[in-house]
Amino acid sequence: MPPIDKACGEGLMPDALASLARLGVTLRAETCFPFRGIRFLGPGTAVDASFPTGTGFGIRRTHLHQMLIDRAEEVGATLLWGTPVKGLTDTGGVPRVTLDSGPIDCKWVVGADGEKSRVREWAELEDTRHSSLRFGFRRHYQIAPWADCVEIYWGSDSQIYITPIGPQEICVAVISRDSHLRLEHALPQHPQLFERLKTMPVTTPERGAVSLTRRLARVYRNHIALVGDASGSVDAITGEGLRLGFEHGMALAKAMQAGDLRLYAAAHRRLARRPAFMASLILSLDRSAWLRKRVLRALSDDPGIFATHLAMHVGNASGADFVRQTMLPLGRRLLVA
Repeated sequence: MPPIDKACGEGLMPDALASLARLGVTLRAETCFPFRGIRFLGPGTAVDASFPTGTGFGIRRTHLHQMLIDRAEEVGATLLWGTPVKGLTDTGGVPRVTLDSGPIDCKWVVGADGEKSRVREWAELEDTRHSSLRFGFRRHYQIAPWADCVEIYWGSDSQIYITPIGPQEICVAVISRDSHLRLEHALPQHPQLFERLKTMPVTTPERGAVSLTRRLARVYRNHIALVGDASGSVDAITGEGLRLGFEHGMALAKAMQAGDLRLYAAAHRRLARRPAFMASLILSLDRSAWLRKRVLRALSDDPGIFATHLAMHVGNASGADFVRQTMLPLGRRLLVA
């Protein structure tokens, strides 16, 4: 029953907050905590940048889910919690959903049921053009946030994310390619962070989730469409999964209003480009210790490079700005390193 919890980094960047605002959802101050930007940390190096505009917020996933439920009910949605869907067929372009109470013919069916989407399977939309798999684990600590940024600690085989979510609470998550790596094993790789947290109360059990990069060949068939992680996903390192889900929903609503899901497919491809590009760049640091060490050092020596990178990440820099102010100076620094 709602609200539903899920392991995630629990940070919303300014572009995600703008998407939420367009959906009519405003975060309540008592349920969230602000952060001004992002900080990368590696052995002997650190660099941070503020968002070009706006502020990010950390918020418990359960609080966010409840706000989305409240907004859906406010605009007239009927939510049938605890009503299992048994199957989906599509005869003559008319989708039919089977519930315990019997079949229901629908004008539209939207699969928003996550990475293991049954709607995707039933609609025969499983064809995947690209995928990669990582694993995340999260828990909360009772401690006052010490930074005004989301911190990302780069280890030899993982990243640890620290997100402030309240005046006396932080979210700590680790992501790696190792399904067996837990926070208790990852934290000692970062001695200063480990010393901060080792005696602090843990307020929630460790919860895990898959971080999947997946690009589907198609996101709709006839009158059945997929949104959010069901329609493909980017690695959690981008922090863009929730925003993409919000944007998918709004783009799909417009396409349904026009009666043409091809409009949604085109919007979906456009929305995926920037997060997919940024994910590929950031994950290159995860794959190569040599590159990670040199890039973090270069960013630390010239924080302006990282500032433009972050601006591009949240949609506040053009491709030309990114090439001129990030890629070219970073490339020069790597060549002379």
